[in-house]
Amino acid sequence: MSKVVKKMMIDDLQERLADRKDFLVLDISKLDAISNNNLRMELEKKGITLLGVKNSLLRVVLRGAGMDTLDGSLSGPSTIAWGGEDIVGLSREMADWAKKIEELEIKGGAVDGQEVDSDGVTGISKGPSRTELIGQIVGLALSPGATLSGALLGLGGTLAGQLKAIADKENNEDEGGDAA
Repeated sequence: MSKVVKKMMIDDLQERLADRKDFLVLDISKLDAISNNNLRMELEKKGITLLGVKNSLLRVVLRGAGMDTLDGSLSGPSTIAWGGEDIVGLSREMADWAKKIEELEIKGGAVDGQEVDSDGVTGISKGPSRTELIGQIVGLALSPGATLSGALLGLGGTLAGQLKAIADKENNEDEGGDAA
């Protein structure tokens, strides 16, 4: 491969990966054409992109971006996957596909620019997504206010119930006193 072609490929890869710090490295070389096509079409619907890469070119791009070179993951045929809601969603999706298609192998990846092995990707896939974490944080932030509100409403409800009972009792006495 000539230097000009390598430079063009590196530039294209840099453009595609741009500021991405989260992606996975897969081996889909053992998939047949139909499975490969189905996988790519389903992932495309979810905003996930697959790109077959030459390991040496990816290393150059990663070094240029100041990231680890993923030495543990970049051996043999490699396909990088990125996109989706977040790295947790991407990891979940790829872990699900790896269960469905035995030939699909998750070799590792990068999370915030740091190398993660295949076990790490599996661990990430089991964690909460960004949206779930935000929901948990909001719930924790609102919890003291909800507790205080519930306590005040509970006391207010009890007091209102007692006042109503006293008022009803007085009304009954007034009605009963006029008839006698």
